[in-house]
Amino acid sequence: MVTVKPFKALRPREDLANLCAALPYDVMSSKEAREMVKGNPYTFLRIDRAEVNLPTDVDIYSKEVYETAKATLNKMENDGVYINDSEKKYYFYRQIMNGHAQTGIVGCASIDDYLENRIKKHEFTRADKEIDRINHVDYCSAQTGPIFLTYKDSKALDEIIEKQTQGAPIYDFVAEDGVQHTVWTTDGEKTDKEIEKAFNSLDALYIADGHHRCASAVKVGVKRREANKNHTGNEEYNFFLSVIFPSKSLAILDYNRLLKDLNGYTPKALLEIIEEKVGQVSLFEGEGPYKPTEKHTVGIYLDNKWYKVKFHESICMAEKAVDRLDCAILQKHLLSAILGIDDPRSDKRIDFAGGIRGLEYLEKRCHEDMQMAISMYPTSLDDLMAVADNGDVMPPKSTWFEPKLRSGLLIHKI
Repeated sequence: MVTVKPFKALRPREDLANLCAALPYDVMSSKEAREMVKGNPYTFLRIDRAEVNLPTDVDIYSKEVYETAKATLNKMENDGVYINDSEKKYYFYRQIMNGHAQTGIVGCASIDDYLENRIKKHEFTRADKEIDRINHVDYCSAQTGPIFLTYKDSKALDEIIEKQTQGAPIYDFVAEDGVQHTVWTTDGEKTDKEIEKAFNSLDALYIADGHHRCASAVKVGVKRREANKNHTGNEEYNFFLSVIFPSKSLAILDYNRLLKDLNGYTPKALLEIIEEKVGQVSLFEGEGPYKPTEKHTVGIYLDNKWYKVKFHESICMAEKAVDRLDCAILQKHLLSAILGIDDPRSDKRIDFAGGIRGLEYLEKRCHEDMQMAISMYPTSLDDLMAVADNGDVMPPKSTWFEPKLRSGLLIHKI
């Protein structure tokens, strides 16, 4: 049983929604954020990356930045840029990108479900990244970036989503990247109760994206519990802002690898040892880059040529689901054993590129600052959930979700 509650959203005026909505804080650098806010006084990046309002020499993790985030949020609320809904409700959030649509329910998930592993994780989090968002949530007293959750199957929730998205939305706009964002509210208390009951019938939710934001929101909630002598469990800090999608509607893109060197091998020698230790190697003679079309297959761009590598069956037979992932097989048998990259989180010889950039980007990097690129077949949602169910952790950079949820459309005040 999982708990997802309705909430009173702080949200932008309808005519300003497209100007307020912003990409998540962690998909751009501070320098890029400063460029992105130019000419837009309403963008939520002015709250999510509040250093953009301050001189460039300010430490982006300083108290001044978090105080500026709080002041900017309060000013936008006081100026009527953001309005408070008077009643608790659920919302529905649809994104359409390149013809692919995904619709989720926006509500507040329980920090107890997270702590007791009914909200399942598949990534490690880093303390330094958590501290930043802990401070941001705590200073603003609001959760500003939704956590991207998913569930395996629920006919009841599917039917509710279908019915409730037939009417007029409260927001509907196409962002600068071409992704359409549409938001509806529920039609009343009866539907709200049906949604809560349907979530109660689920055994688990899964974090698709946003592990650091989620861990940070939970830690702020725990901190406030400990500080509140009259804690009841019903306070808003006990819940965190989430958009919860049916897993069948989601698409995971490939997450590709780039290598600075060949660890002393010549291209010919490297391909030979890959053939021996990793998989069958064949020259790709089709047009354009090689994009893998099946599991246990990768592409290698080396010396201006693309090769297809189909993993040897013997290295794909691990007992645990996490060890059967392509990224895990690649890490163990090629990146570590042959190229000497034992810790891809910290090794400067490897870089990663989300599939949204396209495979031509891999070729470009190999002509600039890299020697080899590896194109991956996307990890499946079934694999992600199997790993999470087993309590295991995926290798870094295993999944890339698109489109990204926009921050600043719906805010949960705690």
